[in-house]
Formats: sequence, structure tokens, C-alpha cells
Amino acid sequence: MAFTLRQLQFFTAAAELGSVSGAARALSISQSSVTEAIRALEDDLGVTLFERQPRGLLITHKGSAFLRHARNILADVAAARTAFRDEAEPATGRLSLGVTSLVAGYVLSDILQRFRRAFPQVDLSVTEDSGDYLQHLLIGGELDVAVLVTSAVRDRMALQVETLLVSPYRLWLPLGHPLAQQEAIALEELAGRPMIQLMVDEIEESTRRLTAALPVKPEVAFRTRSVEAVRSLVATGAGLAILPSLVYRPWSLEGDRIEIRDVSGDLPSVQVGLAWRRGAPLSVPALNFVRSAQTGLQGGDPLR
Repeated sequence: MAFTLRQLQFFTAAAELGSVSGAARALSISQSSVTEAIRALEDDLGVTLFERQPRGLLITHKGSAFLRHARNILADVAAARTAFRDEAEPATGRLSLGVTSLVAGYVLSDILQRFRRAFPQVDLSVTEDSGDYLQHLLIGGELDVAVLVTSAVRDRMALQVETLLVSPYRLWLPLGHPLAQQEAIALEELAGRPMIQLMVDEIEESTRRLTAALPVKPEVAFRTRSVEAVRSLVATGAGLAILPSLVYRPWSLEGDRIEIRDVSGDLPSVQVGLAWRRGAPLSVPALNFVRSAQTGLQGGDPLR
């Protein structure tokens, strides 16, 4: 029997929220409905999508691959429902969009895919740069909208900011690490352990606050500006990392597994969303983009 859209919706929710109970709450349905949908989907595909663990669901490598297909299918369905809306006057115009590097790699592609399918005749230009420079371009009227780390936006008087996603910091560990036996790790337990530090401007302030919250100064074994390098180093046991779950993926490029655990304590979070010039009316393409982003991002933390 072929899988259904309902099964894809339930699977996607469970993958993004990391548990059957979380998906059930978000969808306002019973946990048994989510469990049955996932089981039927696995039977139909002939693969295991999740590893069931006491603390929730851990998506498998094949599950991660199928998740992108599921999101694309659901996006296609959403686009099909609006395909003939305003057919006589298709949306046109130009949209100048800004995005920071971290957000470009982990958030932008799905939003752009949804927007382009719904508004294929809009002339779109994208500028990738630092958050500070994008804010300068927004205030100067050179950009319509930017997708960025909103927790780092400084000039709230000149910019309208809408946060759509909040991503907490979590601990990354290699498969089989002793700390992975715990559901949550206290900051004190990281004392003396080698840490991998991601040096990215967008999360510099949050990382600085995080470092200040540690009971002892961490032993930084490696500093890098590459998230993929962090993944590889953690997966091979070179050190641990505390990063926003926004950039977490369960596999390194080499195919090694990476675990993720909560860290107890008052840690900062990274907020992602939109910014545009305050007081300036949004053009129709910009307004449509904002709506597409709201649809794509609202609902909390991405794939765990």
C-alpha cells in the first residue's frame, strides 16, 4: 500500500520534534496515531526511519534522507493548492533578499523552494553577508527582507524583527561516549574535556555568553569556522561541542554518528527569523516571502 500524505505529515512532525509525544501534541492527535503512521510508513518503504530510545526518537541515516523527500512532497502539495490562485494576474516583481552564512546553509533552502514554487515569476536576488552588513543594507533600502539570527540584531528602532525559530544550545558527542548514557549533562561535567569551538560571527555573542556560563574555562582543542569540520571532529572523538541544535545533523560527511544531549543550566539560545526596515511598507513580493517564511519556520526547533 502506498504511503499517504497524512503519514508524511506525522513522520515529519516526529522527526522535527524528536518524539512521538511531541508530534502528537503539535498535531493535536493521539500518540497511537503517530506511532501507527510511522510503522506503516516504515513497512511501505522497507526501511527503519527511527531508532526508538527511552528519551525519544533518533532518526536513522535513511530516515534523514527520506525526510527531505517528505518535506518536498508536502511543499509540492501546498504549492498545488495555490497554483491557480490569482491565475489571471500572476505575482511578479523583484525581491532583494539578504541572508547570513549560517542561516543560508540550514534554513534558507526550504523557504526559497517554497517561495519559488508559489511565485515563479518574481525576480529574486540574494545577498549573503554578515548580519551587521545586512542590517546596514536593510536600513539603506538596498534589501527588502533579510533572513538572519534575530537575536543578534542591534538596531531595533530602525528594523522590524520577527523571530520564527528558537534553537537552544545542546551538547554534541561521538557515538558511545560515556556522557551519552545521560539524558542531560551538567556543565560541571564538561570540565577538563576537550571542546571544539565554532567561530561564526552570527553566534559569537551567544557563544560568549555560553562560555561565561561555564563553571570552568573550557579546554578548547580546536577552533574552526566550518560546521562540517566540527561534525567530523566530534564524530571521531577529537572533542565535544556545544552548539545550537539548528546546525545539528546526526551524521558527519564521513558517515559517522553524532549524538546530542541536553545541557542543564541557564544557556542562551539562537533565534532565527526575518528583518525589514521599520516604517517602510513591504512590496507584494516581500510580503509573500514573509508569509512563506512564516509557514516554513514557525513551529520551533528544527530536526534534532
